[in-house]
Amino acid sequence: MMICGGDVMRSGLLTNISENNCPCGKKHIFGSKVITGAGSVEKLPEILKEFRAEKVFVLADVNTFRAAGERVLKILERNGISSSLYEFKNERLEPDESAVGLAAMNFDTECDAVLGVGSGVINDIGKILSNIAGKPYIIVATAPSMDGYASASSSMSVDGLKISLPSKSADCIIGDTDILKEAPERMLISGIGDMLAKYISLCEWRISNIITGEYYCEDIAYMVRSALKECVLNADGLLKRRDKAIEAVFEGRVCCGIAMSFAGISRPASGVEHYISHIWDMRGLEFGTKVDLHGIQCAVGTMYASKVYEKLKNYTPDREKALEYVKAFDYDEYKKKLKAFLGRGADAMTALEEKEQKYSVEKHRERLNVIIDNWDKIKKLIDGEIPSPAELEKLYKKIKMPETAEEIGIEESVVPATFEATKDIRDKYVLSRLCWDLGITDGVKEKLL
Repeated sequence: MMICGGDVMRSGLLTNISENNCPCGKKHIFGSKVITGAGSVEKLPEILKEFRAEKVFVLADVNTFRAAGERVLKILERNGISSSLYEFKNERLEPDESAVGLAAMNFDTECDAVLGVGSGVINDIGKILSNIAGKPYIIVATAPSMDGYASASSSMSVDGLKISLPSKSADCIIGDTDILKEAPERMLISGIGDMLAKYISLCEWRISNIITGEYYCEDIAYMVRSALKECVLNADGLLKRRDKAIEAVFEGRVCCGIAMSFAGISRPASGVEHYISHIWDMRGLEFGTKVDLHGIQCAVGTMYASKVYEKLKNYTPDREKALEYVKAFDYDEYKKKLKAFLGRGADAMTALEEKEQKYSVEKHRERLNVIIDNWDKIKKLIDGEIPSPAELEKLYKKIKMPETAEEIGIEESVVPATFEATKDIRDKYVLSRLCWDLGITDGVKEKLL
């Protein structure tokens, strides 16, 4: 596997790497230090010394403080390092304007670094805070559940819409296996669930490269595939909390963050399956409907997407059907449906369309020509990148992964509308856009029920 830039201190998926000019034409640079393995949190004083941090601002919540925060404070005290702690009291902390505001308001300006203790939400807030404050950022991971540790953005909820805000990559990521393997089982499942989503995201990145000419880097994709393979090979040991399986998932999550930093976009790590999760999160914020952990929702989305892709392998595009479908598409009526389904979040999505104009008849015709000309190639990509639903089902059972919305408390009846809405959430070519371009969205929605 090829990774470029940075200092990674462990053998395995993450290796010592150097800056490199990639055949894709981009210079991939990763400046974070990654330390994994049992007992690695004890290296914290050494890391802080490198950053010349004499006092650190520790950010945690009630759960992550119990998991590792107390241990971190003891390590700091034992080594004569001053600290200032802010602990969110919410049992379920949301990554939104309020949380970022609380962290900023309680920030101790005498601190030389921000030290996050947690996983998804704490890390996203910590990256924003350290970026605003202009301070180094270190994260002590408490679960291998997400890929944001190494990415240069933060996943936030703003005005009811899930968005990625530019922030910064962590300057140092500490993944102590002794801490990680004590994470709740659902968080372990969530971590590998988000890795399984890469089957879809990598395939869609390649498809978009064909249809829209979007930038694609095979070396970055290979890095993510290798990390995914390692997770699947060690899946049997995950729920038994074996070090090798925990490390495979954590290092895989970090690899995906690195891949996004290299690419400068989220493509290597997210596709339609992530957008399915984002839509459910948006509905949860707007209407109080049930949501689950992001990685688990992504895994459920991956299963739905794999079933649609399996059908596409045996589909032959019908040019006239597609042209008629798009000609008859009533965008004004669709906007009303989107608003009713998502509430406030729909406003930003329709505002994006005003700039993007993906529903333009002329733009559609151009894309359709490319799709039809390259259909055999696209089908070959699908066959090579995405496991069959049967293969995924076998793996899901092994790791106790839910397969349907109903299993995670989300009404099965919302799945078709969820799938349709995913084509509007970002300016990114994904499965739902391909189905719209082919004029088969309605048929796909019926099959998803």
